[in-house]
Amino acid sequence: MQDGVVRPGVAGRAQVRSPPRCGARRRSPVEPDRQLPGPIRVALLREVTALGVEYQVRAARITDVERIVALVGRSVPSASAAILEGADLLRQLVYLPQASVLVAETLRATAGVAVLALHPSVRAGGYVGTIDLLVVDPAHDADRVTGALLEELLRSARNKGCAVVETAAPGDGAPTPAWERHGFVPAGPRIEHRIRAGRTPAGPS
Repeated sequence: MQDGVVRPGVAGRAQVRSPPRCGARRRSPVEPDRQLPGPIRVALLREVTALGVEYQVRAARITDVERIVALVGRSVPSASAAILEGADLLRQLVYLPQASVLVAETLRATAGVAVLALHPSVRAGGYVGTIDLLVVDPAHDADRVTGALLEELLRSARNKGCAVVETAAPGDGAPTPAWERHGFVPAGPRIEHRIRAGRTPAGPS
């Protein structure tokens, strides 16, 4: 889509650049680490700083679900009904080890969200992670937010023992720049990223 929305099938197609926000307070990149309760949050937290805007990616909390639903409804109106129906499922996925729900933030605003769900696959030789949702608010930089979310999704997938991460391919079947930079290649009707991972049960990342 051309409105800055990034989601499986059309992810990364729009390249919306947000200008620097004048007077925005810059935080030290080490500050969030001190505030996190444990190594799990530290591993999932990354700050992306460029053009005067900082994006940080973290694991979603149950209190984020309403903001996630609002973001998807605002960014992808055609999916608003489905995401409303799936709100209860999102609340469950936040706690399940077989899933990763991530949010990208800047200045306390939700800039993007991504959902990774895992299932075992004998054919793949391990767990397969499917990116069911990746949406970026059109007010933010679609390429940068997508890249930040993908980096943490792949990190989580490796920690959970995934052999491959996949998602629906764009209309032309080719991964768009942000996805291509993270190693996604065409694989039939999908695009995928293959990971060398141990065959360990899915667990918290």
